[in-house]
Amino acid sequence: MERRNQVYEGKAKILYETDDPAYLIQYFKDDASAFNAKKLGSIESKGIFNNRISTRLFQEVEANGIPTHFVKNLSEREMLVKRVDIIMVEIVLRNVIAGNLAKRMGVEEGKRLPHPIIDLHLKNDALDDPLINEDTASAFDLGTREEMAQAREYALKVNDILMKFFAARNVDLIDFKLEFGRCAAEGGKMILADEITPDGCRLWEKGTGRKMDKDRFRRDLGNIEATYAEVDRLVTS
Repeated sequence: MERRNQVYEGKAKILYETDDPAYLIQYFKDDASAFNAKKLGSIESKGIFNNRISTRLFQEVEANGIPTHFVKNLSEREMLVKRVDIIMVEIVLRNVIAGNLAKRMGVEEGKRLPHPIIDLHLKNDALDDPLINEDTASAFDLGTREEMAQAREYALKVNDILMKFFAARNVDLIDFKLEFGRCAAEGGKMILADEITPDGCRLWEKGTGRKMDKDRFRRDLGNIEATYAEVDRLVTS
């Protein structure tokens, strides 16, 4: 499809219109950010790696019954996606205590939770993506109770799918962020959108706990490009 006007630019991606109003082209950038854009930088070839990783993971969850906006890969940095109206609620699913959860609860990172935790965050960098709940989402017309229940159901299923996928590659899925949108072309059906990449997933090597995600940028751990390339190889091979 022909790429036309830019309709959105975020921290890591650009969306372009196509000659079909039901579809957009999603372009992956090398830009990197952390702490809600308070730390900015660039990771060489990140856009190429994340496009390939997200392509493969969208295919995996689609094959296991989760509807997504992914249609097909177009180039090394571009994928064709269904146009959706993004729900401004980030769904964060946690399997192991890490990151903000460790800070919030005043505990060390690394302990496996007895069951997954789902956090909801308002998608708003200026407000530092504050924690909200289903009542808040409903009261502020972010998403209905039914949509939030559907998002929770999908997130738990995605977690099961991806935990198995990464475990087969000697990687622990610690936590991850998902975004959903309403697809007008499918009657307003809610589907998984955005991306699934090391930008939004915590991935630790089994046994060693070596970080294989954007925490390497966030915490100045080094070997950032090489780690993204390693995840790309593990996911796509």
